[in-house]
Amino acid sequence: MSEHLSFADFALDPAIQAAIEDCGFSRPTPIQEKTLPLTLKGYDVMGIAQTGTGKTAAFLISLLNYLLSNPVHPKAKGPWAIVLAPTRELAIQIKKDLDQLGRYTGLTSLAIYGGTSIEHQKALFEAANIDIIIGTPGRIIDLYKQRIFRLKNIEVCVLDEADRMFDLGFIDDVRFLLRQMPPADERLNLLFSATMAQKVQELAYEYFNAPQNLSVESEQTTADNIRQSLYHTASHEKTPLLLGLLVAEKPERSMIFLNTKRDLERLSLVLSSNGYPNAALSGDLAQKKREQVIKDFQEGKVNIVVATDVAARGIHVSGVTHVFNYDLPQVAEDYVHRIGRTARAGASGTAISFACEEYVYSLPEIEHYIGQKIEVATLHDELLADVVPPAEEDLQALRDERKQRQQRNRPQNGNQRHRPQNGNQRHRPQNGNQRHRSSNPNRRRRPAQDGQASS
Repeated sequence: MSEHLSFADFALDPAIQAAIEDCGFSRPTPIQEKTLPLTLKGYDVMGIAQTGTGKTAAFLISLLNYLLSNPVHPKAKGPWAIVLAPTRELAIQIKKDLDQLGRYTGLTSLAIYGGTSIEHQKALFEAANIDIIIGTPGRIIDLYKQRIFRLKNIEVCVLDEADRMFDLGFIDDVRFLLRQMPPADERLNLLFSATMAQKVQELAYEYFNAPQNLSVESEQTTADNIRQSLYHTASHEKTPLLLGLLVAEKPERSMIFLNTKRDLERLSLVLSSNGYPNAALSGDLAQKKREQVIKDFQEGKVNIVVATDVAARGIHVSGVTHVFNYDLPQVAEDYVHRIGRTARAGASGTAISFACEEYVYSLPEIEHYIGQKIEVATLHDELLADVVPPAEEDLQALRDERKQRQQRNRPQNGNQRHRPQNGNQRHRPQNGNQRHRSSNPNRRRRPAQDGQASS
Protein backbone atom coordinates (compact mmCIF):
# COMPACT_ATOMS: atom_id res chain seq x y z
CA MET A 1 0.00 0.00 0.00
CA SER A 2 1.26 3.44 -0.87
CA GLU A 3 2.03 5.34 2.32
CA HIS A 4 0.99 8.67 0.88
CA LEU A 5 -2.10 7.70 -1.12
CA SER A 6 -5.29 9.44 0.00
CA PHE A 7 -8.93 9.20 -1.06
CA ALA A 8 -8.53 12.56 -2.81
CA ASP A 9 -6.24 10.83 -5.33
CA PHE A 10 -9.16 8.81 -6.71
CA ALA A 11 -11.09 11.82 -8.03
CA LEU A 12 -14.32 10.68 -6.37
CA ASP A 13 -17.57 12.61 -6.63
CA PRO A 14 -17.40 15.58 -4.24
CA ALA A 15 -20.47 14.34 -2.34
CA ILE A 16 -18.72 11.06 -1.56
CA GLN A 17 -15.42 12.74 -0.76
CA ALA A 18 -17.15 15.01 1.75
CA ALA A 19 -18.77 12.02 3.50
CA ILE A 20 -15.44 10.18 3.63
CA GLU A 21 -13.89 13.19 5.35
CA ASP A 22 -16.80 13.33 7.81
CA CYS A 23 -16.17 9.70 8.69
CA GLY A 24 -12.56 10.53 9.50
CA PHE A 25 -11.09 8.30 6.79
CA SER A 26 -7.79 9.64 5.54
CA ARG A 27 -5.98 6.85 3.73
CA PRO A 28 -7.50 3.86 1.96
CA THR A 29 -7.00 0.37 3.32
CA PRO A 30 -5.20 -2.18 1.10
CA ILE A 31 -8.46 -3.62 -0.26
CA GLN A 32 -9.75 -0.12 -1.01
CA GLU A 33 -6.51 0.84 -2.70
CA LYS A 34 -6.74 -2.23 -4.93
CA THR A 35 -10.47 -2.06 -5.62
CA LEU A 36 -11.16 1.59 -6.38
CA PRO A 37 -8.79 2.09 -9.34
CA LEU A 38 -10.52 -0.82 -11.08
CA THR A 39 -14.14 -0.13 -10.25
CA LEU A 40 -13.83 3.56 -11.06
CA LYS A 41 -12.79 2.48 -14.57
CA GLY A 42 -15.75 0.12 -14.83
CA TYR A 43 -14.02 -3.20 -14.22
CA ASP A 44 -15.75 -5.98 -12.33
CA VAL A 45 -13.96 -7.17 -9.17
CA MET A 46 -13.73 -10.50 -7.37
CA GLY A 47 -11.89 -10.00 -4.11
CA ILE A 48 -10.70 -12.01 -1.13
CA ALA A 49 -11.07 -9.95 2.00
CA GLN A 50 -11.81 -10.72 5.62
CA THR A 51 -14.14 -8.69 7.79
CA GLY A 52 -12.48 -5.62 9.24
CA THR A 53 -10.39 -4.90 6.12
CA GLY A 54 -12.55 -2.05 4.84
CA LYS A 55 -14.19 -4.07 2.07
CA THR A 56 -17.65 -2.66 2.82
CA ALA A 57 -16.47 0.90 2.23
CA ALA A 58 -14.63 -0.30 -0.90
CA PHE A 59 -17.76 -1.58 -2.60
CA LEU A 60 -20.06 1.17 -1.27
CA ILE A 61 -17.78 3.94 -2.55
CA SER A 62 -17.59 2.14 -5.89
CA LEU A 63 -21.37 1.75 -6.01
CA LEU A 64 -22.15 5.36 -5.10
CA ASN A 65 -19.59 6.84 -7.46
CA TYR A 66 -20.85 4.70 -10.34
CA LEU A 67 -24.46 5.84 -9.87
CA LEU A 68 -23.48 9.49 -9.56
CA SER A 69 -21.24 9.24 -12.63
CA ASN A 70 -23.96 7.73 -14.81
CA PRO A 71 -26.97 10.05 -14.57
CA VAL A 72 -30.32 8.94 -15.91
CA HIS A 73 -33.73 10.40 -16.54
CA PRO A 74 -34.93 12.13 -13.35
CA LYS A 75 -38.42 10.63 -13.36
CA ALA A 76 -37.55 7.00 -13.94
CA LYS A 77 -37.90 4.36 -11.25
CA GLY A 78 -35.17 2.29 -9.62
CA PRO A 79 -33.70 0.40 -7.96
CA TRP A 80 -30.36 0.94 -9.66
CA ALA A 81 -28.10 -0.99 -7.34
CA ILE A 82 -28.42 -4.10 -5.20
CA VAL A 83 -26.23 -5.43 -2.38
CA LEU A 84 -26.80 -9.07 -1.37
CA ALA A 85 -25.72 -10.20 2.09
CA PRO A 86 -26.02 -13.63 3.74
CA THR A 87 -27.42 -12.45 7.10
CA ARG A 88 -29.76 -9.80 8.38
CA GLU A 89 -27.10 -8.45 10.75
CA LEU A 90 -24.70 -7.88 7.91
CA ALA A 91 -27.41 -6.20 5.84
CA ILE A 92 -28.11 -3.81 8.70
CA GLN A 93 -24.43 -2.97 9.07
CA ILE A 94 -24.05 -2.32 5.34
CA LYS A 95 -27.10 -0.04 5.43
CA LYS A 96 -25.60 1.86 8.35
CA ASP A 97 -22.32 2.34 6.45
CA LEU A 98 -24.21 3.35 3.31
CA ASP A 99 -26.13 5.99 5.24
CA GLN A 100 -22.82 7.52 6.30
CA LEU A 101 -21.01 7.37 2.97
CA GLY A 102 -24.05 8.40 0.92
CA ARG A 103 -25.38 11.15 3.19
CA TYR A 104 -24.72 13.94 0.66
CA THR A 105 -25.57 12.07 -2.54
CA GLY A 106 -29.36 12.29 -2.44
CA LEU A 107 -29.58 8.58 -3.23
CA THR A 108 -32.21 6.64 -1.32
CA SER A 109 -31.77 3.13 0.05
CA LEU A 110 -33.69 0.44 1.89
CA ALA A 111 -32.64 -2.70 3.75
CA ILE A 112 -34.82 -5.75 3.08
CA TYR A 113 -34.67 -8.86 5.25
CA GLY A 114 -36.74 -11.54 6.89
CA GLY A 115 -37.78 -11.68 10.51
CA THR A 116 -39.85 -8.50 10.26
CA SER A 117 -43.09 -7.44 8.63
CA ILE A 118 -43.02 -7.81 4.88
CA GLU A 119 -45.98 -5.45 4.63
CA HIS A 120 -43.99 -2.75 6.42
CA GLN A 121 -41.10 -3.18 4.01
CA LYS A 122 -43.48 -3.03 1.05
CA ALA A 123 -44.93 0.21 2.38
CA LEU A 124 -41.47 1.74 2.81
CA PHE A 125 -40.52 0.81 -0.73
CA GLU A 126 -43.73 2.10 -2.25
CA ALA A 127 -43.54 5.38 -0.31
CA ALA A 128 -40.43 6.54 -2.16
CA ASN A 129 -38.38 5.90 -5.26
CA ILE A 130 -35.62 3.68 -3.86
CA ASP A 131 -32.28 3.79 -5.64
CA ILE A 132 -30.37 1.10 -3.71
CA ILE A 133 -31.59 -2.06 -2.00
CA ILE A 134 -29.56 -4.03 0.53
CA GLY A 135 -30.78 -7.33 1.79
CA THR A 136 -30.82 -11.06 2.09
CA PRO A 137 -31.75 -13.12 -0.98
CA GLY A 138 -34.90 -14.79 0.36
CA ARG A 139 -36.77 -11.66 1.38
CA ILE A 140 -35.67 -9.77 -1.75
CA ILE A 141 -37.12 -12.58 -3.86
CA ASP A 142 -40.36 -12.46 -1.86
CA LEU A 143 -40.82 -8.77 -2.67
CA TYR A 144 -39.65 -9.18 -6.25
CA LYS A 145 -42.22 -11.90 -6.92
CA GLN A 146 -44.90 -9.61 -5.53
CA ARG A 147 -43.78 -7.08 -8.16
CA ILE A 148 -42.87 -4.46 -5.59
CA PHE A 149 -39.83 -3.62 -7.70
CA ARG A 150 -38.05 -4.77 -10.84
CA LEU A 151 -34.41 -5.67 -11.35
CA LYS A 152 -34.11 -4.97 -15.06
CA ASN A 153 -32.49 -1.58 -14.44
CA ILE A 154 -29.83 -2.74 -11.99
CA GLU A 155 -26.51 -1.04 -12.81
CA VAL A 156 -24.44 -2.16 -9.83
CA CYS A 157 -24.57 -5.60 -8.21
CA VAL A 158 -22.60 -6.49 -5.06
CA LEU A 159 -22.31 -9.93 -3.46
CA ASP A 160 -20.83 -9.70 0.03
CA GLU A 161 -19.49 -12.77 1.85
CA ALA A 162 -20.23 -14.96 -1.14
CA ASP A 163 -18.72 -18.02 0.54
CA ARG A 164 -21.26 -17.67 3.32
CA MET A 165 -24.06 -17.59 0.73
CA PHE A 166 -23.06 -21.12 -0.23
CA ASP A 167 -22.65 -22.25 3.39
CA LEU A 168 -26.16 -21.09 4.30
CA GLY A 169 -27.81 -22.59 1.23
CA PHE A 170 -28.79 -19.31 -0.45
CA ILE A 171 -26.87 -19.70 -3.67
CA ASP A 172 -29.89 -20.81 -5.74
CA ASP A 173 -31.68 -17.64 -4.66
CA VAL A 174 -28.63 -15.59 -5.61
CA ARG A 175 -28.52 -17.19 -9.06
CA PHE A 176 -32.23 -16.47 -9.53
CA LEU A 177 -31.74 -12.79 -8.74
CA LEU A 178 -28.71 -12.48 -11.01
CA ARG A 179 -30.75 -13.88 -13.90
CA GLN A 180 -33.34 -11.13 -13.47
CA MET A 181 -30.76 -8.37 -13.95
CA PRO A 182 -29.35 -6.90 -17.17
CA PRO A 183 -26.46 -8.74 -18.85
CA ALA A 184 -23.16 -8.75 -16.97
CA ASP A 185 -21.52 -6.29 -19.36
CA GLU A 186 -24.25 -3.76 -18.64
CA ARG A 187 -23.61 -3.76 -14.90
CA LEU A 188 -20.77 -3.09 -12.50
CA ASN A 189 -20.32 -6.31 -10.52
CA LEU A 190 -18.43 -6.76 -7.27
CA LEU A 191 -17.99 -9.93 -5.20
CA PHE A 192 -16.16 -10.26 -1.90
CA SER A 193 -15.47 -13.48 -0.06
CA ALA A 194 -13.36 -14.60 2.89
CA THR A 195 -12.14 -17.53 0.78
CA MET A 196 -12.08 -17.95 -2.96
CA ALA A 197 -13.34 -21.50 -3.24
CA GLN A 198 -13.85 -22.95 -6.70
CA LYS A 199 -17.63 -22.66 -6.41
CA VAL A 200 -17.33 -18.94 -5.65
CA GLN A 201 -15.03 -18.39 -8.65
CA GLU A 202 -17.39 -20.30 -10.92
CA LEU A 203 -20.27 -18.09 -9.80
CA ALA A 204 -18.32 -14.91 -10.56
CA TYR A 205 -17.12 -16.08 -13.96
CA GLU A 206 -20.63 -17.18 -14.93
CA TYR A 207 -22.45 -13.99 -13.97
CA PHE A 208 -19.76 -11.28 -14.05
CA ASN A 209 -17.90 -9.60 -16.89
CA ALA A 210 -14.23 -10.74 -16.80
CA PRO A 211 -13.81 -9.94 -13.09
CA GLN A 212 -10.42 -8.80 -11.82
CA ASN A 213 -8.99 -10.93 -9.01
CA LEU A 214 -7.92 -9.12 -5.84
CA SER A 215 -6.62 -10.36 -2.53
CA VAL A 216 -5.52 -8.72 0.69
CA GLU A 217 -4.76 -11.92 2.53
CA SER A 218 -1.72 -11.49 4.66
CA GLU A 219 0.72 -14.19 5.70
CA GLN A 220 -1.21 -14.36 8.93
CA THR A 221 -4.93 -14.68 8.53
CA THR A 222 -5.53 -13.54 12.09
CA ALA A 223 -4.53 -10.16 13.48
CA ASP A 224 -1.14 -9.86 15.17
CA ASN A 225 -2.65 -7.95 18.07
CA ILE A 226 -4.91 -10.81 19.17
CA ARG A 227 -3.49 -12.92 22.01
CA GLN A 228 -4.63 -16.46 21.21
CA SER A 229 -4.60 -19.36 23.64
CA LEU A 230 -6.16 -22.81 23.90
CA TYR A 231 -7.22 -25.07 26.75
CA HIS A 232 -7.57 -28.80 26.25
CA THR A 233 -10.47 -29.62 28.51
CA ALA A 234 -13.24 -32.15 29.03
CA SER A 235 -16.76 -31.06 28.13
CA HIS A 236 -17.89 -31.04 31.78
CA GLU A 237 -15.00 -28.72 32.68
CA LYS A 238 -15.80 -26.02 30.16
CA THR A 239 -18.34 -24.12 32.25
CA PRO A 240 -16.21 -24.07 35.44
CA LEU A 241 -13.24 -23.01 33.33
CA LEU A 242 -15.17 -20.21 31.65
CA LEU A 243 -16.35 -18.87 35.01
CA GLY A 244 -12.81 -19.05 36.33
CA LEU A 245 -11.43 -17.19 33.34
CA LEU A 246 -14.06 -14.47 33.67
CA VAL A 247 -12.68 -13.88 37.17
CA ALA A 248 -9.02 -14.12 36.13
CA GLU A 249 -9.23 -12.16 32.88
CA LYS A 250 -11.78 -9.53 34.00
CA PRO A 251 -12.95 -8.82 30.43
CA GLU A 252 -14.51 -5.41 29.85
CA ARG A 253 -16.67 -6.64 26.99
CA SER A 254 -16.76 -10.21 25.69
CA MET A 255 -18.41 -12.54 23.20
CA ILE A 256 -18.80 -16.26 23.89
CA PHE A 257 -19.36 -18.54 20.89
CA LEU A 258 -21.07 -21.92 20.84
CA ASN A 259 -22.04 -24.21 17.99
CA THR A 260 -25.64 -24.99 18.93
CA LYS A 261 -28.60 -22.98 20.11
CA ARG A 262 -29.47 -25.59 22.73
CA ASP A 263 -26.09 -25.33 24.48
CA LEU A 264 -26.17 -21.55 24.11
CA GLU A 265 -29.48 -21.24 25.95
CA ARG A 266 -28.31 -23.32 28.89
CA LEU A 267 -24.96 -21.53 29.16
CA SER A 268 -26.74 -18.18 29.17
CA LEU A 269 -28.82 -19.35 32.15
CA VAL A 270 -25.73 -20.62 33.96
CA LEU A 271 -23.90 -17.33 33.47
CA SER A 272 -26.87 -15.43 34.87
CA SER A 273 -27.15 -17.71 37.89
CA ASN A 274 -23.46 -17.11 38.62
CA GLY A 275 -23.69 -13.34 38.59
CA TYR A 276 -22.86 -12.61 34.95
CA PRO A 277 -25.73 -10.82 33.20
CA ASN A 278 -25.65 -11.58 29.49
CA ALA A 279 -27.62 -11.54 26.28
CA ALA A 280 -28.07 -14.48 23.92
CA LEU A 281 -27.99 -14.22 20.13
CA SER A 282 -29.25 -17.16 18.12
CA GLY A 283 -30.55 -17.53 14.59
CA ASP A 284 -34.25 -17.70 15.38
CA LEU A 285 -34.39 -14.89 17.93
CA ALA A 286 -37.18 -12.46 17.08
CA GLN A 287 -35.90 -9.60 14.99
CA LYS A 288 -36.75 -6.81 17.43
CA LYS A 289 -35.06 -8.74 20.24
CA ARG A 290 -31.96 -9.28 18.10
CA GLU A 291 -31.72 -5.60 17.34
CA GLN A 292 -32.18 -4.71 21.00
CA VAL A 293 -29.42 -7.12 22.03
CA ILE A 294 -27.00 -5.62 19.52
CA LYS A 295 -27.96 -2.08 20.55
CA ASP A 296 -27.49 -2.87 24.25
CA PHE A 297 -24.11 -4.46 23.51
CA GLN A 298 -23.00 -1.48 21.44
CA GLU A 299 -24.06 0.93 24.16
CA GLY A 300 -22.46 -1.08 26.96
CA LYS A 301 -25.75 -1.91 28.70
CA VAL A 302 -24.72 -5.57 28.52
CA ASN A 303 -21.08 -6.64 28.44
CA ILE A 304 -21.37 -10.35 27.66
CA VAL A 305 -23.03 -11.74 24.53
CA VAL A 306 -23.42 -15.48 24.01
CA ALA A 307 -23.84 -16.25 20.32
CA THR A 308 -23.82 -18.75 17.49
CA ASP A 309 -21.91 -18.07 14.30
CA VAL A 310 -24.88 -17.14 12.12
CA ALA A 311 -26.26 -14.75 14.70
CA ALA A 312 -22.96 -12.94 15.14
CA ARG A 313 -22.31 -12.24 11.47
CA GLY A 314 -22.32 -8.55 10.70
CA ILE A 315 -21.95 -7.41 14.32
CA HIS A 316 -19.30 -4.71 14.50
CA VAL A 317 -18.89 -3.55 18.08
CA SER A 318 -15.85 -1.63 19.22
CA GLY A 319 -14.24 -2.36 22.53
CA VAL A 320 -14.67 -6.15 22.59
CA THR A 321 -11.70 -7.20 24.71
CA HIS A 322 -12.25 -10.97 24.82
CA VAL A 323 -13.63 -13.69 22.58
CA PHE A 324 -14.23 -17.12 24.12
CA ASN A 325 -14.68 -20.13 21.85
CA TYR A 326 -16.64 -22.25 24.30
CA ASP A 327 -16.97 -24.67 21.39
CA LEU A 328 -14.29 -24.84 18.72
CA PRO A 329 -15.94 -23.97 15.40
CA GLN A 330 -16.38 -26.81 12.95
CA VAL A 331 -15.31 -24.62 10.00
CA ALA A 332 -11.85 -23.06 10.10
CA GLU A 333 -12.97 -19.78 8.53
CA ASP A 334 -15.46 -19.30 11.37
CA TYR A 335 -12.57 -19.23 13.84
CA VAL A 336 -11.16 -16.19 12.07
CA HIS A 337 -14.55 -14.49 11.93
CA ARG A 338 -15.13 -15.15 15.63
CA ILE A 339 -11.86 -13.86 17.00
CA GLY A 340 -12.06 -10.93 14.57
CA ARG A 341 -14.79 -9.50 16.84
CA THR A 342 -11.94 -8.28 19.05
CA ALA A 343 -8.84 -6.21 18.30
CA ARG A 344 -10.69 -3.93 15.90
CA ALA A 345 -9.47 -0.54 14.77
CA GLY A 346 -5.93 -1.20 15.95
CA ALA A 347 -6.86 -2.23 19.50
CA SER A 348 -5.51 -5.38 21.14
CA GLY A 349 -7.65 -8.33 22.15
CA THR A 350 -7.71 -11.81 23.65
CA ALA A 351 -9.13 -15.00 22.11
CA ILE A 352 -9.41 -18.08 24.34
CA SER A 353 -10.60 -21.41 22.95
CA PHE A 354 -11.71 -24.65 24.60
CA ALA A 355 -10.82 -27.90 22.81
CA CYS A 356 -13.07 -30.59 24.26
CA GLU A 357 -13.43 -34.19 23.14
CA GLU A 358 -16.42 -33.31 20.92
CA TYR A 359 -14.84 -30.53 18.86
CA VAL A 360 -11.06 -31.01 19.18
CA TYR A 361 -11.02 -32.64 15.74
CA SER A 362 -11.48 -29.16 14.22
CA LEU A 363 -8.19 -27.93 15.69
CA PRO A 364 -5.77 -29.18 12.97
CA GLU A 365 -7.83 -27.57 10.21
CA ILE A 366 -8.04 -24.29 12.14
CA GLU A 367 -4.29 -24.15 12.77
CA HIS A 368 -3.56 -25.02 9.15
CA TYR A 369 -5.91 -22.27 7.97
CA ILE A 370 -4.42 -19.56 10.17
CA GLY A 371 -0.87 -20.74 9.49
CA GLN A 372 0.18 -21.07 13.11
CA LYS A 373 -0.12 -23.21 16.21
CA ILE A 374 -2.37 -21.80 18.91
CA GLU A 375 -0.52 -21.54 22.21
CA VAL A 376 -1.70 -24.21 24.65
CA ALA A 377 -2.37 -22.93 28.17
CA THR A 378 -2.04 -25.11 31.26
CA LEU A 379 -5.29 -25.93 32.98
CA HIS A 380 -4.78 -25.49 36.70
CA ASP A 381 -7.39 -26.70 39.17
CA GLU A 382 -7.66 -23.24 40.70
CA LEU A 383 -9.05 -21.97 37.38
CA LEU A 384 -12.09 -24.24 37.71
CA ALA A 385 -14.73 -22.22 39.54
CA ASP A 386 -17.66 -23.59 41.49
CA VAL A 387 -20.83 -23.43 39.42
CA VAL A 388 -24.15 -22.29 40.82
CA PRO A 389 -26.81 -24.18 38.82
CA PRO A 390 -29.78 -22.29 37.40
CA ALA A 391 -33.01 -22.31 39.35
CA GLU A 392 -35.30 -25.20 38.51
CA GLU A 393 -38.09 -22.84 37.46
CA ASP A 394 -35.72 -21.20 34.94
CA LEU A 395 -34.75 -24.59 33.53
CA GLN A 396 -38.40 -25.59 33.28
CA ALA A 397 -39.24 -22.34 31.51
CA LEU A 398 -36.47 -23.08 29.01
CA ARG A 399 -37.79 -26.60 28.42
CA ASP A 400 -41.31 -25.25 27.90
CA GLU A 401 -40.05 -22.65 25.43
CA ARG A 402 -38.19 -25.29 23.43
CA LYS A 403 -41.31 -27.46 23.31
CA GLN A 404 -43.45 -24.57 22.10
CA ARG A 405 -40.85 -23.67 19.49
CA GLN A 406 -40.80 -27.22 18.16
CA GLN A 407 -44.58 -27.21 17.87
CA ARG A 408 -44.57 -23.88 16.02
CA ASN A 409 -41.92 -25.08 13.58
CA ARG A 410 -43.54 -28.43 12.88
CA PRO A 411 -44.84 -28.52 9.26
CA GLN A 412 -48.62 -28.76 8.90
CA ASN A 413 -48.25 -31.18 6.01
CA GLY A 414 -45.48 -33.12 4.42
CA ASN A 415 -45.32 -30.97 1.31
CA GLN A 416 -44.32 -27.70 2.92
CA ARG A 417 -40.99 -26.31 1.89
CA HIS A 418 -39.40 -23.64 4.04
CA ARG A 419 -36.76 -21.29 2.75
CA PRO A 420 -34.16 -20.39 5.40
CA GLN A 421 -35.24 -17.16 7.03
CA ASN A 422 -32.61 -14.48 6.99
CA GLY A 423 -32.23 -10.76 6.78
CA ASN A 424 -32.79 -7.62 8.78
CA GLN A 425 -34.51 -4.32 9.49
CA ARG A 426 -33.59 -0.79 8.65
CA HIS A 427 -35.75 2.24 8.05
CA ARG A 428 -35.56 4.36 4.94
CA PRO A 429 -33.29 7.35 5.53
CA GLN A 430 -35.02 10.68 5.88
CA ASN A 431 -33.50 12.51 3.00
CA GLY A 432 -35.47 15.24 1.37
CA ASN A 433 -32.89 15.46 -1.36
CA GLN A 434 -33.95 12.28 -3.05
CA ARG A 435 -32.45 11.60 -6.45
CA HIS A 436 -34.53 9.50 -8.82
CA ARG A 437 -32.83 7.34 -11.38
CA SER A 438 -34.27 5.53 -14.37
CA SER A 439 -33.59 3.09 -17.16
CA ASN A 440 -30.84 4.28 -19.38
CA PRO A 441 -30.90 3.07 -22.98
CA ASN A 442 -27.38 4.38 -23.36
CA ARG A 443 -25.99 2.65 -20.29
CA ARG A 444 -22.29 2.39 -21.00
CA ARG A 445 -20.75 -1.00 -21.42
CA ARG A 446 -17.69 -1.78 -19.42
CA PRO A 447 -14.49 -3.47 -20.50
CA ALA A 448 -15.03 -6.93 -21.92
CA GLN A 449 -11.65 -8.15 -20.68
CA ASP A 450 -9.06 -7.14 -18.15
CA GLY A 451 -6.66 -5.74 -20.72
CA GLN A 452 -3.98 -3.76 -18.93
CA ALA A 453 -5.79 -3.49 -15.63
CA SER A 454 -3.57 -4.67 -12.81
CA SER A 455 -4.66 -6.47 -9.71
